[in-house]
Amino acid sequence: NTIVFILVIAALVQFVEMFLKKAMPSLYQSLGVYLPLITTNCAVLGTAITSISKYYYKGNFLKTAGYGLFYSVSTALGFAIAIVIMAGIREKIEYNDMLPSIKGMPVVLISAGLMAMAFMGFAGVI
Repeated sequence: NTIVFILVIAALVQFVEMFLKKAMPSLYQSLGVYLPLITTNCAVLGTAITSISKYYYKGNFLKTAGYGLFYSVSTALGFAIAIVIMAGIREKIEYNDMLPSIKGMPVVLISAGLMAMAFMGFAGVI
C-alpha cells in the first residue's frame, strides 16, 4: 500500500509541476526544489495510510467516502494550524535574546515538544 500511495502522490506532484512550469513560470521558479519535496511529505502519506487502517473504505461507498474525505480534510486543516503556530513561534523566538547553547534548533525542538503535548490534549475530543 505504501508504494502505491507514494507513486500516486509523486504522479500528482509531477502533474502540478508540469502545469506550473507551463502556466506560471515565475511561481514555478520561486518554488524551486520545494515542489518535488512534496512527494516525500509524510503527512499526506500518513493520512492515507491511517484512513485505510481505520477501514474508511469498507461498507456503503458514499458513507465511507464522506468519512474518508472528512478525515483527510480535517487532518490537513490540523496540520496547517500546527504549521502556522510553529511559524509564529519561530518568528517570536528569532527576535528574543536567549542562551547561545539553545539558540536555533534546540529551542525549536523544545517548542515542538511543548506543542505536541498541547495538541495531545485534543485527543478524544470528538
